[in-house]
Amino acid sequence: MFTGLSAFPLTPVSDRGIDEEAFAGLVTRLATARVDSITALGSTGSYPYLDRAERARAARLAVEHAGSTPVIVGIGALRTRDVLELAEDAQEAGASGVLLAPVSYQALTADEVFGLYEDVTASLSVPLVVYDNPGTTHFTFTDELYARIAELPHVASIKIPGVQAAAAEQRLAALRALLPPSVTIGVSGDPLAATGLNAGSQAWYSVIAGTLPEPALAITRAAQAGDAATAAAESERLQPLWDLFSRLGSLRVVSAIAEVLGLVGHPNLPLPLRGLPDGERAAVADVVQRLDLR
Repeated sequence: MFTGLSAFPLTPVSDRGIDEEAFAGLVTRLATARVDSITALGSTGSYPYLDRAERARAARLAVEHAGSTPVIVGIGALRTRDVLELAEDAQEAGASGVLLAPVSYQALTADEVFGLYEDVTASLSVPLVVYDNPGTTHFTFTDELYARIAELPHVASIKIPGVQAAAAEQRLAALRALLPPSVTIGVSGDPLAATGLNAGSQAWYSVIAGTLPEPALAITRAAQAGDAATAAAESERLQPLWDLFSRLGSLRVVSAIAEVLGLVGHPNLPLPLRGLPDGERAAVADVVQRLDLR
């Protein structure tokens, strides 16, 4: 469950709440594609913008429509009390694991972040993924903190930011030496995923896979087979998409892709988030057509 490709689907919403039909369709699409796991309510799933009832419902829908594919559910929130409640909801829904980022308004210290994971793992009955996403949380993990948290019960994987090619192997080797063998290292930052996988990352926690599982699977399976050249070439083929991510942000781009493919309605992001303006949506549609993404 904590190796290979973990796909992060959107949680499409309308003025009536979660678009349950569209969300179920996205999850079913991922299960049919045979991704290794589905991570509902990750950053691509806009979890901070949903209330507890919406998140509990999304967790249940994800498990219901994932079939035999393991479902990991994001439980990040501002207060530890709320994280514990969300963890309980995820476990009751049948989640195979949970994902936790240190969400904050006031800047957190390393001891406060360790305390969060200590409190949450003490009452868990399923494995946990440590979600290091400094672009959204504005908290930067140190290697020492990784190592401390990895010793806690139920910690099964650590998702690290993408690593550049020149330092990827050394970076992953250094982390591997610090972590227990039972804790996998997963990479994110989709444009750098092939680099991370080829350098020895055991998992890819992927934005694009939640909407376009096939090209993400092509990269992952090539890297797993030791075919680094094909994995790199498959990623390079997607460079126009990575350029859109860099310019417009991955969430808004995958939202637009899902619209273009008819997988979700418009709009589908929770306010105040808005989809791309018409000109940018047209640019996304052009890339989808040129790369034959489906």
